[in-house]
Amino acid sequence: MKKMVLAGVLSMVAMAAQAADIAATLQWSQRVELSPRVSGIVREVGVNVGDRVKKGQPLLALDAALYQARVAESRAAVARFTEETAEAKRDRERIQELYDRTVISTSELDQGKLRYARAVAQRDGARAQFRAEQKNLADSVLRAPFDAVVVARLVEPGQNVAVGLQPQTLLVLAKAGEMTARFKMSADQIGGLKVGQAVTVKVGKQDYPATLRTLGLEAIKDKDGAAYEADAVFAVKDLLRAGTMAAVTLP
Repeated sequence: MKKMVLAGVLSMVAMAAQAADIAATLQWSQRVELSPRVSGIVREVGVNVGDRVKKGQPLLALDAALYQARVAESRAAVARFTEETAEAKRDRERIQELYDRTVISTSELDQGKLRYARAVAQRDGARAQFRAEQKNLADSVLRAPFDAVVVARLVEPGQNVAVGLQPQTLLVLAKAGEMTARFKMSADQIGGLKVGQAVTVKVGKQDYPATLRTLGLEAIKDKDGAAYEADAVFAVKDLLRAGTMAAVTLP
């Protein structure tokens, strides 16, 4: 009888520990540092910290005069080599006809085919260069990769941006409408949980339905000993700040 009572008490204690709120800290569910793919002088910056932006929205633009000129130059090269290719094709067909009539030698036929092949290669190379210059022109405008909120602005008009081995961060974005609560648990607490399981995140007086996104596999040092980190992701309508204290209620 005593054993049954003791087991019941232990079970109730375990359930209470499982249901207890666990301190958590809010984090951005997705955070990116943005920098242009091409170099140049910043012409304008269209966003400030706290602004909400849509996917594909222009955030800043570089002076694109040089890239526009390169696009025009490569377009002209495509037109020139396309015409030269057409001319080389006509010559090859004429030479083939003469060869079929045994008017010219095999070496002359081969030379005609070679000139045409070279013209085709030059035309295709010009087309590839044209596409690359168009891409560089498009990349002179930095756009939002997803719906987001601007977390940091580290750039001003007139600033020189140089693309190198170490990208220069100009803007920092965080995914809009979603946050993550990061918290720590003991081995006993985390053992019975699964990724995708429903939990509740409390921020102030507001409760948010959340889902466990990650459960740590390696213990980290904690003031109370070893612990495992976990993340719970949840949707939000209002703007919350990373670093805000929260609580997670486990099932």
